[in-house]
Amino acid sequence: MTVDELAAIIARDIPDGAYVNLGIGQPTRIADHLPADRGVVLHTENGMLGMGPAARGDEVDADLTNAGKVPVTELPGAAYFHHADSFAMMRGGHLDVCVLGAYQVSARGDLANWHTGGPDDIPAVGGAMDLAIGAKQVFVMMTLFGKDGAPKLVPACTYPLTGVGCVSRVYTDHGIFEVGVDGVAVTATYGVSVDELRARLDVPLVDAT
Repeated sequence: MTVDELAAIIARDIPDGAYVNLGIGQPTRIADHLPADRGVVLHTENGMLGMGPAARGDEVDADLTNAGKVPVTELPGAAYFHHADSFAMMRGGHLDVCVLGAYQVSARGDLANWHTGGPDDIPAVGGAMDLAIGAKQVFVMMTLFGKDGAPKLVPACTYPLTGVGCVSRVYTDHGIFEVGVDGVAVTATYGVSVDELRARLDVPLVDAT
């Protein structure tokens, strides 16, 4: 499962007409898979509503970027506003969905995505804490395993938390997981069986595929 294939799946699952924030990194690719006729309105914490797909070639405008400094396009009716107003939208519960990357997600939906706790790592809070608590639904897009092979879907986060019990769904290169107080349900798998996932993860899995 490639990043773009996973981004297309997440784009499909976002409700029509939703107001959505896409986190820095892999989630920004989702914008390229949202047809304009779906009515999804993309919000960025640096002060834009109505963001379109990534800009390419002659479309690139150095003054028009998303929060990750990636050049983007604007859709008809796009609006710009102060950074503080943007965060007020996030904190005020005005976003239907946000899609964030993560270092770890716990089986009960806790999110750790701003710092590994390592002494040499640079913390990157950004707007993640505001989004994790302010959005009505929080999706995570990440690889299921780290570069060292360690699972990123864990019984309990060992990295500093971004939010507690905020994640509802986790999209990974190996499958999709619904998480929450009732445990972890596997709703789709890619190139691997649920039993194989059980052997590699330390969290109980319910097969809902």
